[in-house]
Amino acid sequence: MKKKLYLLMTVSLILALSISITVVGVKMLDYRSGAEDYFDAQLAAGLASIPEKPEEGGTEEIDYWAEALAGTDLDSLRRVNEEVVGWIAIPGTEISYPLLQTEDNEYYLNHTWNRDKSSVGSIFMECQIKPDLHSFNTILYGHKMRNGSMFGSLSNYESADYYREHPSIYLVTDGGVYRYDIFAAHEVKIRSIVYRININTRKRRNDFIDFCLENSVIDTGIIPTVEDKILTLSTCTGNGHATRWVVQGVLYDQNDF
Repeated sequence: MKKKLYLLMTVSLILALSISITVVGVKMLDYRSGAEDYFDAQLAAGLASIPEKPEEGGTEEIDYWAEALAGTDLDSLRRVNEEVVGWIAIPGTEISYPLLQTEDNEYYLNHTWNRDKSSVGSIFMECQIKPDLHSFNTILYGHKMRNGSMFGSLSNYESADYYREHPSIYLVTDGGVYRYDIFAAHEVKIRSIVYRININTRKRRNDFIDFCLENSVIDTGIIPTVEDKILTLSTCTGNGHATRWVVQGVLYDQNDF
């Protein structure tokens, strides 16, 4: 009887281990396939080989990254998927991806930019917001991947040092290159004011700004006004489904090269 029980336990452990190895293997293949999809996107957009920013020098003030991103070939990306609305990049981080938008907030949770089914998903814009970036608060979503891809690096903004090294978010659309300077990073509940779509009154906008500044874990010294345009990047916290981690920027400049 003891031998049979021991044999049963051994077989169960072997099966459990085999299943675990299979799951890990499938996940690794999914990550690799997703990485290949997004490298293809960088090639199509002409962004696969942007050189590092040179050392500061001279007196002329040029936004190096805005100029480098100005050549982003959105038309080539749209020949693969017409739902590409732009490109997002945070220089010096993993974040450099096509920006998608469709009629719901579900599809791109498990599809890459070229519509391949994958747990990696895409970076996508809230479906109820116009992609012209004229909304008071434009919301972008992305997964927090364990390998640091997609929005996996946003949690690093808990550190003031990390913020100082990567202070700006860039969006490229048909309207040009938009630079947003980060002013807040914090954990929020899923029904927070951060996710409200129509924030049209001065009071509601002030409430929104106050909430973000009061809850931010970093102090950037940047204080948006009710006339500004806000960009909110949202991802998972890894602590369940009740909260999200957000990094927020305020529009500093828009360049039409």
